[in-house]
Amino acid sequence: MRLRHATVRRIRSERPGVLELDVLVEEDPADEPPAAELGLALAFTQLVGRVEVGDRVLVNTTAVALGLGTGGYHIVVAVDDQAPTDLGHPGRVMKARYTPLQMAVESVEETDQGALERSVGLDGRPVVCAPLHSMIGPIAAGARAAGAERIAYVMSDGAALPGGLSNLVPRLRAAGLLDGFVTSGQAFGGELEAVTIWSGVLAAAELVGADVVIVADGPGNLGTDTTWGVSALASGHALNAAEALGGRPVAALRVSFADARERHRGVSHHSLTILDRVCRVAADVAVPILEARERDIVWSSLRERRLEERHQLVEVDGRAALDELERAGVEVESMGRTASEDRAFFLAAGAAGILAGRMAAGSRRWRRGAG
Repeated sequence: MRLRHATVRRIRSERPGVLELDVLVEEDPADEPPAAELGLALAFTQLVGRVEVGDRVLVNTTAVALGLGTGGYHIVVAVDDQAPTDLGHPGRVMKARYTPLQMAVESVEETDQGALERSVGLDGRPVVCAPLHSMIGPIAAGARAAGAERIAYVMSDGAALPGGLSNLVPRLRAAGLLDGFVTSGQAFGGELEAVTIWSGVLAAAELVGADVVIVADGPGNLGTDTTWGVSALASGHALNAAEALGGRPVAALRVSFADARERHRGVSHHSLTILDRVCRVAADVAVPILEARERDIVWSSLRERRLEERHQLVEVDGRAALDELERAGVEVESMGRTASEDRAFFLAAGAAGILAGRMAAGSRRWRRGAG
């Protein structure tokens, strides 16, 4: 860990749990006076408390020193001369456990144990599992466009741990495309806190009342150009969890024809590995309707792995999801590319949402008819 002192010059923006700061970093402590450089820093107020202009802070500069694109900013570790802080709730579940910044949260297992234990499970609710955080926007929009009444996002802990790091979630909440936000595992900062993916998904159904649940990592997905060293594979475990809880697992494919990396062109090797080797249950896989050449490439990739023998492959038009995002005024991007620049990527995510929304609407009609 690379640590430096810095002075807060400006608060750029604030959203729940996160301050974006301009800080003057003392880059070379050996200099007299120390050399300084202006940089962007994030302060997670659940971990370090309130930060004000003029405060001297200790920052973790590791990501910036390594030149990382994702996570390329300083993180405030502590504020000099900070006033004592105290717990504001009776919760006893620790997150970021056994790190210097571990904190206590009030988890749904504590506050709503009865509701979770009495639950009969998901009762057929669709659970869309996505390998990238940037996919949750078109998934939610597609689900809403297709008839989902309430949609919740469960953030897993394979990438960013602070839920507040996502600037997409508050925009989707404000636009009415998400009705609840749950952080699970070691991730923290959601409107509800859960100890596992299983309890997080159950809380989305029982406490948020979601008829469509989305599960994905937070921002900052980690890949290593290897088959198994990628955080996206955890979406396969989420598909397994959805089935274990009595839900309908829906897989969102990562598809791109704009990504320069061969392993992510067409259907990403991550999605193929998830469906072929990680997911152990039968899932509904939303396959986007694309132009003829792109469609052939996608279907060939899926058939080469013989995935139609294990999963239900459903071709879905994802355009309604993009229309819904435009109507709601929510701009989305992934890897710096917008929906117009990587249309297949967003159509694939939207297709999964539309499929789940149709399932939810169909389940409601069946229940009302049965009653």
